[in-house]
Amino acid sequence: MKPQTPQSSKMAIPEQSSKELAEAFTKTLSLASRSVHADDYINNHQAVAPPLHVSTTFRYSRDPEKLQPWNNHNPNTPHDSHIYSRDSAPNTTRFEALLTSILNAPAISYSSGLAAFHALVVFLNPKRVAIGGGYHGCHGVLHILHKLNNLQQLDLTSPSDLALLQKGDIVHVETPLNPTGEARDLAYYRQLATEKGCYLTVDATFAPPPLLDPFKWGADIVMHSGTKYFGGHSDMLAGVLAVRPDRGDWVQGLKEERLHLGSVMGSLEGWLGVRSLRTLELRVRRQSENTQRLVEWLDGEKAKRGVVGEVVDKVVHASLQEEAKVEGSWLKEQMPEGYGPVFAIWMKEEVVAKKLPSKLHLFHHATSLGGVESLIEWRAMSDQKCDKRLLRVSIGVEGWEDLRDDLIQGFEALKAEK
Repeated sequence: MKPQTPQSSKMAIPEQSSKELAEAFTKTLSLASRSVHADDYINNHQAVAPPLHVSTTFRYSRDPEKLQPWNNHNPNTPHDSHIYSRDSAPNTTRFEALLTSILNAPAISYSSGLAAFHALVVFLNPKRVAIGGGYHGCHGVLHILHKLNNLQQLDLTSPSDLALLQKGDIVHVETPLNPTGEARDLAYYRQLATEKGCYLTVDATFAPPPLLDPFKWGADIVMHSGTKYFGGHSDMLAGVLAVRPDRGDWVQGLKEERLHLGSVMGSLEGWLGVRSLRTLELRVRRQSENTQRLVEWLDGEKAKRGVVGEVVDKVVHASLQEEAKVEGSWLKEQMPEGYGPVFAIWMKEEVVAKKLPSKLHLFHHATSLGGVESLIEWRAMSDQKCDKRLLRVSIGVEGWEDLRDDLIQGFEALKAEK
């Protein structure tokens, strides 16, 4: 399946963006440039850095003749007019403007990744959702909805379950997969969804731009836990839904439902998000390159006689999939810029997996991922159903050689205890 080209402007920024900026370039601006300038059209102050607005409500016009229900247009700030922060606010509006450019599709922000997933399912209102492994929180949302309306959860890897899909249901694919960082073939699932008359929704949290554009492979809605790479500094919660451009009528519906669900981002989080997106490409490329080198090193060392091979059973990551070695494979075409900054290590013993994080100095033992600092998690701490030998690793922007050396001294410390 050839990648599809989303309908978008030449700059892939909102239609209301500055004509001066859009007309200044005859080429598509780079991701890095759009991350810094796609919200310039909102500027109404001489300050270069956008301010933090904390107000939850905004004054109506003093002219009674201009009062219109649920319309508070200010001609002096046409792209920054607001009524109540549960609908829109200055900082989240900027955040969404940047995301719309970065994701090549209209984007809507939410208070968390799970709030975004919940909003997605509520809006599409399927009878069945086919979902694979991945983040256990999404399964938890579906479990709650089953309690409310008997929503049926199907196994994305089961042919008998997939046979139950009907028109209007959801095929939900997480790629790369949590917690292993393995990738899934979106073209395959697009074909499946089309055959069944289903919507294809994609959780691309583990592969933010520039690593993956699910819309090229037919996604209807793409979700991200913005807490991870969009935030990038382990200091904000956010969720994002981006809607395929030719389904733009969905955007207003999602916004109206968000107004009543109340799952909006806070103003501080919107401000932090704008700050973070400025460096998205720099961070993600560095993290992905670091990960590639560490995975290659670990996978090579575990096959040798030595401290790594004594304790490590296997390493799992998209870069180690067979398709990553084949030119022209679906994986090479789907992720030409790199395979993501998260991978998994299976230790040979549970007790070793439990102890290793405490032996490291540059890796923080903590859940979540996507920040500038490297994290390692004995995954059983937050997902009790997973293999107790599994460690999830999220690589930051440190020097990869330093991270390698930290792992080596950690393995040696474990060996010394035996």
